[in-house]
Amino acid sequence: MLVIKIFLLLSLSTICFQDIKAREVYWFLFPIIGILSGYLHYINTFKELFLASIVINVSFVLILIILIFIYSKLKLKKPMSETFALGDCLFFLAIAFSFSSISFLITFIFSLIFSLLIHLILKRNSKFTTVPLAGYMSLFYILIYLSMWTGLVESLYIL
Repeated sequence: MLVIKIFLLLSLSTICFQDIKAREVYWFLFPIIGILSGYLHYINTFKELFLASIVINVSFVLILIILIFIYSKLKLKKPMSETFALGDCLFFLAIAFSFSSISFLITFIFSLIFSLLIHLILKRNSKFTTVPLAGYMSLFYILIYLSMWTGLVESLYIL
């Protein structure tokens, strides 16, 4: 179990570092995060609710991606690739396997708020104009997992 947690934290850390540093992330990290976080979710929840949580979480993420696509096309009049990176999309899908539906929605929304605040604070020092969303969100999820595993936060698998 400890090895899985370490690999999950290393994968999230790598995404954080690569996205903030160069806005390029290795694609194979996203399935690793999805599998490892999904496994931890599976062993820490009721087996009957695991699949339902995954379906709800992935549906939420897909609806969100569709809305971003529509907004990008109709309102911004730009291709989605200019407004929302593939790595961010893959990260959204990977993290959808992490927690029960209510916990996922709460952590997901707060990770977006966290990302906005961090970006507003650090944007002066960045040479890029884009937001490393997957990087900031992975930092948030590192903090969430560490606080849950150290007992600062109650388990997010069963809410």
